[in-house]
Amino acid sequence: MTLLTLPNAQALATSIRATAQVFEDPASRALLSRIRRVAPSDASVLIMGETGTGKELIARHVHALSVRADGPFVAVNCGAFSENLVEAELFGNEKGAFTGAFAAREGWFEAANGGTLFLDEIGDLPLAIQVKLLRVLQEREVVRLGARKPVPIDVRIVAATNVQLEQAIAAGRFREDLFYRLNVVRLELPPLRDRPGDILPLAHFFIRLYQSRLGYERIRIDARAEDKLRRHAWPGNIRELENVIHHTLLVCRDGEIRPDDLQLTRLDSLSAPAATEAVPVALPPMAPSTGMALLEQAFDALCAEDRREGLFEEIETAILRFAYARSQDNQVHTARLLGLSRSVTRARLIRAGLLSVRERGSQG
Repeated sequence: MTLLTLPNAQALATSIRATAQVFEDPASRALLSRIRRVAPSDASVLIMGETGTGKELIARHVHALSVRADGPFVAVNCGAFSENLVEAELFGNEKGAFTGAFAAREGWFEAANGGTLFLDEIGDLPLAIQVKLLRVLQEREVVRLGARKPVPIDVRIVAATNVQLEQAIAAGRFREDLFYRLNVVRLELPPLRDRPGDILPLAHFFIRLYQSRLGYERIRIDARAEDKLRRHAWPGNIRELENVIHHTLLVCRDGEIRPDDLQLTRLDSLSAPAATEAVPVALPPMAPSTGMALLEQAFDALCAEDRREGLFEEIETAILRFAYARSQDNQVHTARLLGLSRSVTRARLIRAGLLSVRERGSQG
């Protein structure tokens, strides 16, 4: 069995990233074969896949199989920085380039020189930064903030996103020329529900992992529990599976995992139309026309109060609160429900006071 794991995965306990990847299912084996064919080249790679499917693991494997394997692998989450900071993070800065720049600092491109730069959540990059990124890729050099002299770079770009970039281009949120620059090699990473042959191998890996961490003796899994794992739609993909196994080992008895020990999410229909479990709803479903009519009536009533300040923020907070509760406090599904990127949703939840400091680094 081909197994990929993240380095220092134990430090990522609250991360939404997948920490392990296997290639047992035919769809996964086909992907692995394609990776082995394209990795030795120096072509840019675009990895497409849902959150939690293991895009960083695939990027690291591309790097490991390339001629740059002895060089650095630098992973950058493009959605983790504000628009004001992302340029300095990517391209570096000189001393005094902006308030707080007390020393010159290299950016991620320079840090990855001679190796691979992994740009995760590339779809979250602001348009202004997309223009500068395109120029860097074309010229193969960066200019630090506050500098005039360019710095040559030798970096392979591997980008990843859970956003359909073609739709983002049509909506004016992503540059078409940058898309074609990145999309030389495209790797489509199927969600876990579409590669069912990987579910049990991953489950058994996580059982061994957490059994060791928790100091347990051998844990066995009931055949009915295995069947329950196979039938679940896994909207949170590999990361959800890892969380389920971790929780299950904490509650199972007598060294055996039974079906009732598996606490599975009931948000399947947000990402899998063929889900086998129902979705709990806070309110009865309404036809879109009826729902919009009621929303318009409520908005009209608020406007009639003749308030001048804070109305938009109050409405936005109410929408976020409802969507977050309906998604069982899961940031990923809240973002999908509202049609927003995960980083934008996280920022708005924090601003609205709906996400605590403790939860900010977690899935939701």
